[in-house]
Amino acid sequence: MSGIVIVDSGSANLRSIFKAAEMVSLKPVISNDPDIIARARAIIFPGVGFFDHAVEALNKNNLADALLAVIAKNKPFLGICLGMQLLLTESEESKNEICSVKGLDAIQGKVKRFPDTLHVPHVGWNQVEPLQNHPLFDSLNRGTYFYFTHSYYVKPEIKDYNLALTDYGFPFTSAVISGNTFGVQFHPEKSGPAGLRLLSNFGKIIADQS
Repeated sequence: MSGIVIVDSGSANLRSIFKAAEMVSLKPVISNDPDIIARARAIIFPGVGFFDHAVEALNKNNLADALLAVIAKNKPFLGICLGMQLLLTESEESKNEICSVKGLDAIQGKVKRFPDTLHVPHVGWNQVEPLQNHPLFDSLNRGTYFYFTHSYYVKPEIKDYNLALTDYGFPFTSAVISGNTFGVQFHPEKSGPAGLRLLSNFGKIIADQS
């Protein structure tokens, strides 16, 4: 399946997601070219690291507008980990602890740090509970384990943005949805067969848009 772009934002582990996507026949390309990204059939937007650094990289490379153009056209879009968090309005994760950092605002809400009463970061396998029967989780049982590594979680303003929850001291949003824009806090490329199934399901969503 061609026309799928994995975004090279300068803040991602591209090799693992590229290999996982290839394993489910998505045939992606990796690009940091805004024109290629804006014209893509679908987007996979991975990310690791710090929110403010990632925002700086997006702005430096003129990628924010390209990503928003894809979202505005309702093309399939999958944000992974930090790539999901960047879809939100703003984040507490900032070098300046007084000010929040603005995200893409494609999904209204905030990115918040886990409380100090929990072990942070949240690392390892945890269960994901979809809140609806959605094609992204097709053939995946409720409570399927996926691999997480993060210190911040998303808190959407609107309940309908919540696609799945995970419990870590309290239920937090582990997957979001807005039209054909999806985000997952876990790493499907590190989650074995379940992660490959989710990526394959994303491929089916792309195919259905043709």
